[in-house]
Amino acid sequence: MNSENKHRFTPLLIAIGTIIGIFIGTFYTSHFSGGRINIINTGTSKVGYLLQLIDNNYVDTVDMNTLVEDAMPQILSELDPHSSYFGPKEAEESVEDLKGSFSGIGVQFTIEKDTVNVMSVIHGGPSEKVGILAGDRIVTADTVSLVGLESEDVMKLLRGEKGSKVKLGIKRHGTANLQDFTVVRGDIPVVSVDAFYMMDDDQTGYIHVKNFGEQTYAEMLVALANLNMEGMKQLIVDLRGNRGGYMHIAIQMVNEFLPAGKLIVYTEGRKSPREEFHSDGRGSFQKLPIVVLVDEGSASASEIFAGAIQDNDRGTIVGRRTFGKGLVQQPMEFRDGSVVRLTVARYYTPSGRCIQKPYEKGHGEEYENELIMRYERGEFFSQDSIHQEGEQYQTSIGRIVYGGGGITPDVFIPEDTTDVTSYYREAVFTGLIRQFAFAYSDENRAKLTSLQTVDRMEKFLRRENLLEKFAQFGEKHQLRRRNLMLQKSRRLFERNIYGTIIYNVGEMKDYLMFLGKDDPTVLKAQEILDEGKSFPQVKSEE
Repeated sequence: MNSENKHRFTPLLIAIGTIIGIFIGTFYTSHFSGGRINIINTGTSKVGYLLQLIDNNYVDTVDMNTLVEDAMPQILSELDPHSSYFGPKEAEESVEDLKGSFSGIGVQFTIEKDTVNVMSVIHGGPSEKVGILAGDRIVTADTVSLVGLESEDVMKLLRGEKGSKVKLGIKRHGTANLQDFTVVRGDIPVVSVDAFYMMDDDQTGYIHVKNFGEQTYAEMLVALANLNMEGMKQLIVDLRGNRGGYMHIAIQMVNEFLPAGKLIVYTEGRKSPREEFHSDGRGSFQKLPIVVLVDEGSASASEIFAGAIQDNDRGTIVGRRTFGKGLVQQPMEFRDGSVVRLTVARYYTPSGRCIQKPYEKGHGEEYENELIMRYERGEFFSQDSIHQEGEQYQTSIGRIVYGGGGITPDVFIPEDTTDVTSYYREAVFTGLIRQFAFAYSDENRAKLTSLQTVDRMEKFLRRENLLEKFAQFGEKHQLRRRNLMLQKSRRLFERNIYGTIIYNVGEMKDYLMFLGKDDPTVLKAQEILDEGKSFPQVKSEE
């Protein structure tokens, strides 16, 4: 064989030799190591090889895609309570509340007795244009019956691409037959600053922020501008029940109230170097007296906002200890649209505290039940029951604050249980108060709507003897009447019934205006503002 032929066959000989070597190595590895494949010695390799083994050798046919989808959340749950995985549809749905809009028919609905009931129709939206009214029942959507469906399934049928059509079968109060309405879906705004108004003293503005979405900062500016034109001299920002949202939106919002150069928040992680966010001095309300309301439902971006106000001694925090979420998630998208939200850093308030409450890896259920534990040890009712286990830090003027478990308010307001009875609890938990209020609203919608103001509606409702009507309604639905408990809980019953009726026929603003009249947290906030004590001071004994 000449030299040229030798060189031509050299690659082939090398390849054959390599294959023979692999076979020999695999034989001896399997024979002498009990079937262990020693070259698979890293975690990532082992997971990939395990999936390959299952796909090639498992006794039954396995849908590998489903197996991977099921495994992803389990893997992430071993890291921390907030790293999470969303399939393509779940990922899209999870951010809908934070987006500026979605495409739909433009109604708010509730489900009563398995039927979709229109609570309100968005002004200028697709449903209003074709004549759908509050109080209508949506029975069908494109011939699909909505009776008995869950809210999530109803929303999937009512939402759709912009410009697409849906034919709705509507049952209207006082009519016997279904009426057909064809609605062209359009952009429906998602409002997160869902209420703002001037309180009765004509100098205190009130803003309720539901979450921190794409348009929340712009919505807050509009609210502040309107309140300012009405003579606002001081402000209450209500973040109770606000589970958070986008961190950068919270930073923009709190920037409006801080002078230049103040640290708002910073983030830091193993692979994420420290990044600081400071106020730029362009805020229009840097000296406006402000009180922020929080509770155990206030989390994440809400805690960034409250923490920046508290640590910079810019205002007073009133309410109960916040949830305690101080982990930063970064969304990472796969090609199929699924998303992993991986915790990449912790955020720290200006004093340097991380307010993330303690957690044990792999014990997500205990973490979620932590609020129940707070309730059981009495923290919702007594400030002395708050466990301050974190390190001490100092605000800009030297006040002591704590890390490791949420934002502790400057002024604690306990949950009011004075008039709670077992009869009232049963009426609430069985949903009978809500059912009664809806039925009453439906029968008297025209009259209540004509009254126009919250005060006039309340006066009308107080003349209606609704407590007695509810007791009779309850008896018809297996809630045994208890007259002594009914009278002891009168205030709670009336507040709940009146408030729900006002919400059914009005807006969130009307509902919050009614509740705010005797809300201890709101009243305390207004007292602090009226006394000129919203800017914290160091106590003399400190």
